[in-house]
Amino acid sequence: MFDRDHWQELFETIRRNKWRTLATAFGVFWGILMLVLLMGAGQGLQNGVVSNMILDATNSIWFFTDRTSIPYKGLSPGREIEFTEGDLNYIRDEVPGVEYVAAENWLRGNFNELRKQKSSPFMVLGVGKDYFNIKIYQEYTAGRKLNVLDNIQDRKVCVVGDRVVEVLFEEGQNPIGEEILIKGVSFKIVGIFHDEGWGGRFSERIYIPFGTFQHTFNPDRHVRLFAITTEAGQSGVALEQKVLAILRERHLVHPDDNQAFWTHNQEENYKSVMGLFFGIKSFIWLVGIGTLLAGIVGVSNIMLIVVRERTREIGIRKALGASPQSIVGMIVFEAILITAVAGYFGLLGGVGLVYALDAVMANGGMEYFKNPSVNFEVAFAALIILILAGTLAGLFPALRAARIHPVEALRDE
Repeated sequence: MFDRDHWQELFETIRRNKWRTLATAFGVFWGILMLVLLMGAGQGLQNGVVSNMILDATNSIWFFTDRTSIPYKGLSPGREIEFTEGDLNYIRDEVPGVEYVAAENWLRGNFNELRKQKSSPFMVLGVGKDYFNIKIYQEYTAGRKLNVLDNIQDRKVCVVGDRVVEVLFEEGQNPIGEEILIKGVSFKIVGIFHDEGWGGRFSERIYIPFGTFQHTFNPDRHVRLFAITTEAGQSGVALEQKVLAILRERHLVHPDDNQAFWTHNQEENYKSVMGLFFGIKSFIWLVGIGTLLAGIVGVSNIMLIVVRERTREIGIRKALGASPQSIVGMIVFEAILITAVAGYFGLLGGVGLVYALDAVMANGGMEYFKNPSVNFEVAFAALIILILAGTLAGLFPALRAARIHPVEALRDE
């Protein structure tokens, strides 16, 4: 079937019906192009949303304070609650299922780089020794993170975002080992990071050891907020409620008072976001497969028309001794060729558009759309399935052609 004469005959048939063939092929081309483009756009949207919303370890839970709303044990409502270092130590040592505990305090002000007297109101945060096991979505471009010894020894060191470096230092200057003044206190820079959280605004932060922060800037030693991570297999919701019960007991808060403390459960947030994108991807596949099916149905319909138009030709072939198998092969292979070529160019076109979309969005500074990409294994699997579907689309018209009786075919007008 695949000798030179058959190839020439096949291409001659396509050439004689080029507009019909192009119309059929376009349906397949458009179907897989849209599927690939929608997959890439969906992944880009997911990457952008996750990078801006899921900023910490997905098993982390953050705890914040507010004011009481219910009187309790002679204490009036409206009391402002403040965490203590004792709260953190108790949770770290006594609550099973807790992996890491880390505090976060902060202050604002103007912080001058010593030699050039440049300043900008960056946010300064004092963070615990396990903080960067929780705040994991940071890329260090130079130096190191704050470590355990920095916290234990209350070292006056800091790590700064790359935006801080751009403002306080000259272009090309190496900030590692240099010092900046924070409220008149000198801190040595030991690391530089990039953090894309909230559109890169987290790169405008300065982190110092928590102990140093407490001794230097926070003599009452309160804790603004803290985070924990759950051990593997531990329910985040259950551990969250357990810690809240302990905090209510330690701070004399009514067990039913839900305003004194509030939380942000990253595990639940992550599940919600992933659930949303599972729905979006399912919808994308539904639309893409529907478009592909429309193209395949078009192939089948066109092949039925081909069989009808070539009834006399098929009758002559059979009268000259052509077997039903050769008739089936001729029709099916034409359908496969149209489907495979159109699908391949649709795949290439979709991938090209995804990369073009990536370049446009990168230049446009889109925070919630980032790095659209295509899973090539899935894309090629879709192409293979498309070719198989094209085979089936050509098979039914081919079987109809194989059943044509030569005498009846020769009488066909």
